[in-house]
Amino acid sequence: MKRQREIRGSTIVGTGMYVPERVLTNLDFEKMVDTSDEWILERTGIRERRIAAPHQASSDLALHASERALAMAGITADDVDQIVIATTTPDRFLPSCACTLQQKLGASRAAAYDVFAACTGFVYGLGIARGVIGARIADTVLVVGVETLSRIVDYTDRNTCVLFGDGAGAAVVRPCDPDVGVLSVSMHSDGALGEVLVIPAGGSARPASVETVQAREHAIQMQGKKLFPFAVRSMEDSLRESLAEAGLGASDLDLVVPHQANLRIIDAVRERLDLPQEKMLINIERYGNTSSASIPILLDEAVNAGRLKLGDIVGLSAFGGGATWGSCVMRWTMARKGAPASTASVSGAAAAVPQS
Repeated sequence: MKRQREIRGSTIVGTGMYVPERVLTNLDFEKMVDTSDEWILERTGIRERRIAAPHQASSDLALHASERALAMAGITADDVDQIVIATTTPDRFLPSCACTLQQKLGASRAAAYDVFAACTGFVYGLGIARGVIGARIADTVLVVGVETLSRIVDYTDRNTCVLFGDGAGAAVVRPCDPDVGVLSVSMHSDGALGEVLVIPAGGSARPASVETVQAREHAIQMQGKKLFPFAVRSMEDSLRESLAEAGLGASDLDLVVPHQANLRIIDAVRERLDLPQEKMLINIERYGNTSSASIPILLDEAVNAGRLKLGDIVGLSAFGGGATWGSCVMRWTMARKGAPASTASVSGAAAAVPQS
């Protein structure tokens, strides 16, 4: 009988992010729609967001973030076994954004595919990476969240256009001891809530036509009042679920990296978890809602700012269209900025394990 291999965990060993150069401020929106800097800031917490240049597609943003993540991890594109891109704004329907990134990155060995889970996509990607690494299908997985939401925003709709920005974040995931790294992942969806956040046209149900373009049906439409309570409840519930699976509680959290959709939502989740403000990371004022890119962008900023310490319990949580929601709990394994997991130990256990 074949000896069963030891179960192995997975951990992040490198992060990277990229945002376009163009800044669109609230003052700029005052000239475009009936709104004001004070109105936007009070209701969302957003001051500005980044907008991709006309020549930049999602794969271009993802390329910059991925190269930085690989560099931090100390590996090359040849080492990547799988590329998982979470996005709602691929360059085009075919080929996938991940396959386009694979070609641009030169990761010829990697299997590449997209995940469509809206703002929860990066959490879903981490769950997939954990699964394929644990099953020894892959040893190195590049997980990317990227969006060029400016391409699908109706800039005449003041309720939605002020919310969204463009950007990309990436993480390299590698094997580790099962007691550290990614401890748990929860992923959920409810198609009955699909109409709360929707792009009506452009797919097989309602193909592009002169009528759909004129009706602006290729842009995001959102029912904000219905979305708010769902967002708060789903993020809290999924994070508590992930904590319980890891044998932890909210008081064990050292940091939370939440999806940056709305400052009011983030504050409400923090209050329901009874966490101090310093444990809830926020950058929404500078980037707006970048959907699947928001968590990896914020995570990379935290890594580079030295906010994450070896052994920290870190929670990631998001909700998105679909509806989707989910969370991830990690015991952080990078001892310092840029140090891969293989150089560190957590609670006396080696953070990296052999690939075979």
